[in-house]
Amino acid sequence: MSPTPVTFASPVAPAGYAWEATTEQVAARYGLAPEAIVRFDLNTSPTPPAIAARVLAEGRFDVPISEYPPSDYRRLVEAAATRYGVAPEEILVGAGADEVLDLCAKAFLPPGGVAVVPIPTYAMYRVLTEQRPATVVGVRRRPADEGWRLDGEAVRAAAGGADLIWLCDPNNPTGGGEPAGAIDALLDGLVADAEAAGRPTPVVVLDEAYAEFVGRDRVEWHRRWPNVVAVRTLSKAYAVAGARVGFAVAARPLIARLEPYRPPGSVSVPSVAIGTAVLSDPAARTENLARVATERPRLAAALTALGWRVAPSVTNFLLVDFGRPERAAAVAEALLRRGLVPRTFGAGHVLAGHLRFTVRAPAENDRLIAAAREIELDSAPAAAPSEGGMAR
Repeated sequence: MSPTPVTFASPVAPAGYAWEATTEQVAARYGLAPEAIVRFDLNTSPTPPAIAARVLAEGRFDVPISEYPPSDYRRLVEAAATRYGVAPEEILVGAGADEVLDLCAKAFLPPGGVAVVPIPTYAMYRVLTEQRPATVVGVRRRPADEGWRLDGEAVRAAAGGADLIWLCDPNNPTGGGEPAGAIDALLDGLVADAEAAGRPTPVVVLDEAYAEFVGRDRVEWHRRWPNVVAVRTLSKAYAVAGARVGFAVAARPLIARLEPYRPPGSVSVPSVAIGTAVLSDPAARTENLARVATERPRLAAALTALGWRVAPSVTNFLLVDFGRPERAAAVAEALLRRGLVPRTFGAGHVLAGHLRFTVRAPAENDRLIAAAREIELDSAPAAAPSEGGMAR
């Protein structure tokens, strides 16, 4: 009997979506202490930046915790505008990138509409599209040996009549980035195709949750392509996922379409203060980026040396191909029994034979390496007996 996945697997309908198991649930299932569990499945960072801890300790909030946050998030918006080099009116704040994505679905995807989703990619695009409800037009990416990059021509072919196109670069869960100029060419093509057909250009949501890991800033693209919404988050490079702060950056007309759907106070008073502080402190992201830049190649090399097929990554996670869904499931179960939680993919998913691992702190990565070594030793075939009947 195959093990029950404990992390999210892409659904075929909204009702099929389930949150990942909590640390406490994993611990209870495997008879472990919660503090022994390490989450390699969530793409979060092992420690927050020092400035975030100081803000919480000092209680440096705009308003008392007994009050709602300012409805315009003014200081946070100004800090983000300065960081991203755009006007404050070109920014909308959300409770993490996920709320921003949800707002995009509500604003730009009418019930019965159509959204193009390159596959494989972040599973929430399908969930949000189907919740409208709207139709998902899935477009397969190029194969793994081409880095799972976008098939721009296929996306253009599928975009006729689409209301929304979801793009993710660098892509989650594959870990790769698009070649220079690839998305530029796609955006130009979408505009040209729409003009030739006499129809509106679809809105393109460009999810850049992992952009800081490649030193890329494309939030200003809305000046060249006013149909583009760039989505950014403080969860990944800035290491404050628990604060739940994200942004949409777009031309003012698209921000105006998003604003009616934004809740007035979904980002908490402490989160506003933390977000403002980390955006204003370069060390908040550079220290975390340096950790990932050091640990990612070390972890990848160690797992590769054990025979695991690790895909190239420019993000804070690694995708490992085990060849068969059964092998991936067996490795996942063996890791879970050791308190290490990988990201799994459901049956039928294009990545069903893969697992994804967050790059965490050195000691935690060492636990994963040691566990992988044990798993490989346990699965190695027994040595053939010698002529004398004794094992070599």
